[in-house]
Amino acid sequence: MTAYFAPTRDMQFVINELAGLSEVAALPVFAEQEVSPELVEAVLEEAAKLAAEVLAPLNRIGDIQGAHLNSQGGVVPADGFAGAYQRFIDGGWNGLGSPVEQGGQGLPELINTATQEMWNSANMSFALCPMLNNGAIEAIRQAGSAEQKALYLPKMISGEWTGTMNLTESQAGSDLSAVRTRAVPEGDHYRLFGQKIFITWGEHNMTPNTIHLVLARTPDAPEGVKGISLFIVPKFLVNPDGSLGARNDVRAVSLEHKLGIHASPTCVMAFGDQDGATGYLVGEENKGLAYMFIMMNEARFKVGLQGLAIGERAYQAAREYAKDRIQGRPVGRKSGDRVAIIHHPDVRRMLMTMKAQNEAMRALAYVTARHMDLARHHPDPAMRQTHQARVDLLIPVVKGWETELGIDIASLGVQVHGGMGFVEETGASQHLRDSRIATIYEGTTGIQAADLAGRKLSIDQGAAMRALIAEIEAAAGDLTQVAGDDLAVIHEGLCEGIRVLIEATDCLLASRDPNAVMAVSVDYMMLVGYVCGGWQMARAAQVAQTKLMTGQDPVFHEAKLITARFYMEHVLPRAGALLRSVMRGGVSIMALTEEQF
Repeated sequence: MTAYFAPTRDMQFVINELAGLSEVAALPVFAEQEVSPELVEAVLEEAAKLAAEVLAPLNRIGDIQGAHLNSQGGVVPADGFAGAYQRFIDGGWNGLGSPVEQGGQGLPELINTATQEMWNSANMSFALCPMLNNGAIEAIRQAGSAEQKALYLPKMISGEWTGTMNLTESQAGSDLSAVRTRAVPEGDHYRLFGQKIFITWGEHNMTPNTIHLVLARTPDAPEGVKGISLFIVPKFLVNPDGSLGARNDVRAVSLEHKLGIHASPTCVMAFGDQDGATGYLVGEENKGLAYMFIMMNEARFKVGLQGLAIGERAYQAAREYAKDRIQGRPVGRKSGDRVAIIHHPDVRRMLMTMKAQNEAMRALAYVTARHMDLARHHPDPAMRQTHQARVDLLIPVVKGWETELGIDIASLGVQVHGGMGFVEETGASQHLRDSRIATIYEGTTGIQAADLAGRKLSIDQGAAMRALIAEIEAAAGDLTQVAGDDLAVIHEGLCEGIRVLIEATDCLLASRDPNAVMAVSVDYMMLVGYVCGGWQMARAAQVAQTKLMTGQDPVFHEAKLITARFYMEHVLPRAGALLRSVMRGGVSIMALTEEQF
């Protein structure tokens, strides 16, 4: 397996030039941190060292060894994971984006997002542990009582304890209305009885305690999602002074054997096999669904980053293999030395497709992180609401579009390797296997598309989408202010993408058939993703052209310009094909009877 080196130069370009670091840094909440390009560079360089030197070398080891359940019901991670986790929390990385007053570093989500990309590129199985912890932290921070925040958050933010999300049951996957886990009140707490499946890092020995957030029903709860409540269920009960008490009645009863992410233990968790697991209500009874979405939105954005992260790792491996693998002569030559396959046009096509899509995904994700910072911390409530509307619109795109592309890019990585890509030792197949889960957990691609087309688009009659389109149109207009043949091609491509997005959006908004909308919702979501990616690539191209005119870093900026042009000529046209699917609706999709399948 090839090494991983974080693309810090590109990350800094996106953070500084596209995601508007200066605007985020100007927020009052970040005044004491003195957020600057120099700080960003220092943080990313240190994170890159941890990713390259500690996490990436364990990726293959974890894939081979996996995690295993011992005779005492504990989960033992792969070799090296516990030590790597200790180094991770010793460096303060777990609390990078958490408030200083709760023990975090207090840095913007924009910077945290870049480090999250690194952890997932280096070792996706490892990165899942702190990722789920962050979701649990956010839910307790927003919905927990003052006592719960004081008792649990400091050690969860430091990473001394980890957190999990316990939502899914065998009969209640995406349909949480079918949750059956019971929560019986008993004094100041509840006793939980039930079983949860697919619990990522639900059990392990890397930390002394794990804080489970569990969806369950109280005895008098109404049916459906309106009867779901959220509970804190610690692995070890926590005394008022923060010390650990007795072992709670919760345990892992088995681990799933999975296609990928072998080193991430996916547990079946049993609550209340004996006297009932002690749990503490978060917020109010029957409002667990709303609290759950706090966790889910945090996790969905981070899973979207996994699509980018795996795409970047697969691209790096394919690029290095293509430079080293000698095979064939250049096109048109029948004699002479054979060359590395990177000289062959079709290999170039694949590498450029991987590179361009990665850069588009990175820009869109980081720009979304910028809106998250502004939505959380802008002093003007109206501005917070405006930026939150953009976050709500883009999260299903980041999650759905980027994870689908992650699979495509990992598959191209196997293809670049040729036969060796089908051999485990190169690592190319692991990237493909690991990437496959990202379109499934935390809401499938279909669920993200349904959220975008069926809810986010219609909830305001398309206002948030039209605001986004207006911003893309402004970016297209800006392209005409800078001279250059490449920019002219990019402008033409982006304008066509805008036309496609407007037409597709108008079509869905005009539809009165919810089945027709849902039938083409994935096509619409992917179309939005490709156009938004083109928007960001166009912005990058304009910055690059301006820098080139003043002689700044010509190698880097010329590559940016050419990659953006490739995206417009070879990637963005996919949106036009998707438009045809959207316009034709779901007639043929829904036409067959059940017996005809």
